[in-house]
Amino acid sequence: MKKAMQTLPKITLKQLAVFVSIYQTGSTSRAGEELHLSQSAVSSALTELESRLQMPLFERVGRRLNQHPNAHPIYVQAQAILGQSLTLEHYHKHQAGQIHIGASTTIGNYVLPPLLAKLYKALPDASVNTYIANTQEVVAEVEQLNIDIALVEGMPRPTDMKAIEQREWRTDKLMIFAKRDSQWLVDIASYNDAGDCYELSIEQLARLPLLVREKGSGTRQIIDEQLLKHLPDADVIMAIQQSEAIKHMVSVDIGLGCLSQHVIEPELAAGTLVQVNVVGIDLSRTWWLVWHKARHQSPIWQTFIDILTSE
Repeated sequence: MKKAMQTLPKITLKQLAVFVSIYQTGSTSRAGEELHLSQSAVSSALTELESRLQMPLFERVGRRLNQHPNAHPIYVQAQAILGQSLTLEHYHKHQAGQIHIGASTTIGNYVLPPLLAKLYKALPDASVNTYIANTQEVVAEVEQLNIDIALVEGMPRPTDMKAIEQREWRTDKLMIFAKRDSQWLVDIASYNDAGDCYELSIEQLARLPLLVREKGSGTRQIIDEQLLKHLPDADVIMAIQQSEAIKHMVSVDIGLGCLSQHVIEPELAAGTLVQVNVVGIDLSRTWWLVWHKARHQSPIWQTFIDILTSE
């Protein structure tokens, strides 16, 4: 049987790099500045790529370039190809490799730092970039292939389930908490000396002011699904983007908060904040590892995975 001949691709890395830059910047002139190419060279590379693909990638309206529906899936594949090419090109020069890690806010601020310390101990020359935002924003960056791997608190819920790998990583528990001797708990909550916590019923909690994270955060997702669904008339007085801000507002007795146990551990230990248990409410949750299936899994990527799975 005659062996099939391999054919060389006619699409070049330069064409893909030009397309990615135009996609990200929105113009050929800015892409030219970013890649140190003339505008005519950029336009020519884009035209050649569209010709090779036999499809338009942008719609030209005057001097503007609007993304064609074809552009996004090509962008995802181009990002993956360019990433693998850069890894190969710099393999010997940067043997430890590079990795871009995303993390939702609680994990990024309170859990990721010791994990990075372990990564640097295993690979002292590693080049690590981090992106910390709420779960929804981080997963969006994974989908755009801007992040190699992400650690998120809420259910990832990507727009393209087939393109994203998601794996359960850890369990965490959200805690409702208040300032010790809070005005809101006087004559309402009972105090459990053995557990060093206040105890409330769902009905009692519904009458108290709550400070919660913003929509899109993993913490808020669990609060909506496992707490607020039982409290249709709850007094949610503020939605806040930063866990530290919620913690400080609760510390001055503006209301009760609900955050990961990792966020309030020091204050619980110091006794300035106290846990509030609500009968019948379980705020346990799963943390997830998320990555794009098209992303190149470099040696440093595998080392980081080994560190995460050994936790």
